Amino acid sequence: MQREPNLNNAALMARRQAAIPRGVGQSHEVFIAKGENAEIWDVEGKRYIDFAGGIAVLNTGHRHPAIIEAVKAQLDQYTHTCFQVLAYEPYVELAERINALAPGNFAKKTMFLTTGAEAVENTIKIARAYTKRSAVIAFTSGYHGRTMLTLGLTGKVAPYKTGFGPFPAEIFHAQFPNALHGISIDDAMASLESVFKNDVEASRVAAIIVEPVQGEGGFNVAPTEFLQRLRALCDQHGILLIADEIQTGAGRTGTWFAIEQSGVAPDLITMAKSMAGGFPISAVVGRAEVMDAPAPGGLGGTYAGSPVACAAALAVLDVFAKENLLERSRKLGEHLRERLQAVAAKQPCIAEVRGLGAMVAIELCKNGDVNQPDADLTKRIVQQATRRGLVLLSCGTYGNVLRILVPLTAADALVNEGLDILEASLVAALAA
Repeated sequence: MQREPNLNNAALMARRQAAIPRGVGQSHEVFIAKGENAEIWDVEGKRYIDFAGGIAVLNTGHRHPAIIEAVKAQLDQYTHTCFQVLAYEPYVELAERINALAPGNFAKKTMFLTTGAEAVENTIKIARAYTKRSAVIAFTSGYHGRTMLTLGLTGKVAPYKTGFGPFPAEIFHAQFPNALHGISIDDAMASLESVFKNDVEASRVAAIIVEPVQGEGGFNVAPTEFLQRLRALCDQHGILLIADEIQTGAGRTGTWFAIEQSGVAPDLITMAKSMAGGFPISAVVGRAEVMDAPAPGGLGGTYAGSPVACAAALAVLDVFAKENLLERSRKLGEHLRERLQAVAAKQPCIAEVRGLGAMVAIELCKNGDVNQPDADLTKRIVQQATRRGLVLLSCGTYGNVLRILVPLTAADALVNEGLDILEASLVAALAA
């Protein structure tokens, strides 16, 4: 790619630091000039393989032709009315298609918003309106957004919650199962019972919110038995079960919703991220009678369900069907785990390779001890990868997990090139 004159990453970083608050973080000191499928070129013309996908937003890659075409066609018709003022058919069609995809043998309804945090906020509003209860239970290491309510739900302090409290009341945290670190399913369920005994009676709990695979928490996969027991516990106490699929939804894990693989049908599901191929939209889908609990005017938003984003989301659904991307997600995930397991066999610093579908991560530790998280090594690997032309992201409660969110549309050769860079970066980071 031709380099733009008098434009470079260092100069842009200086301008950024002078103009933008330091609280808006940046993982890599790189400014993009162009993105194409799973490749990026920066303003200096350097090429990168994208294993971050805009934090799980680009399952269909950068600038998928079908999505761009759909957006251009929508731009020629209208761009905004506010759905609550003048409605438009793409919103309705998208809701119908999401309703049909969501698990559960019951009538469903869907509403659209703009961000993942908005979707989570609205699930809590809907749950409280339906149950006439106030309390909510979330899980340790969970992440649900950056607004005050969603920060309260989030089970990770740094950097998200630091300095921003107090948070809304009536939010409680139970343990998320993690076999690697000695938290069994029984332990997690016992911690829920402990919440009922020590913090809030079950009859005041409106909802339990869970990520089928924790995103920022480190790609910890919720065991099927755990999700099934959660469903039974909610049914026992009249509590709604919310699946936060902001990061897992839109086919990342090999099914449109990750929770489908457990056989559990939640009452409400949130989604956002990849559902519109990079255009901002989020959704809440759930039982029709639950979704109808708030009175008219109680839900919505000025930009909620933008017609441009609805057009993009409809195109994403078409692309998934035409390109068989759910099957691609499953096969890609198998390949990623196989390659990373081979690396782990040679490197005792890799405590675990895990994930669901193409949502895959490796956890790093010191001295082969899973109880000694190695955040410094993780950071060095990310830095080495950037120098070599690979965009990687870290995550995890202790910052010691590397996650892979490469577009599902990436060619095998490109994925393998990226994995080669990742392994070389790990070796270099160990030697540094």
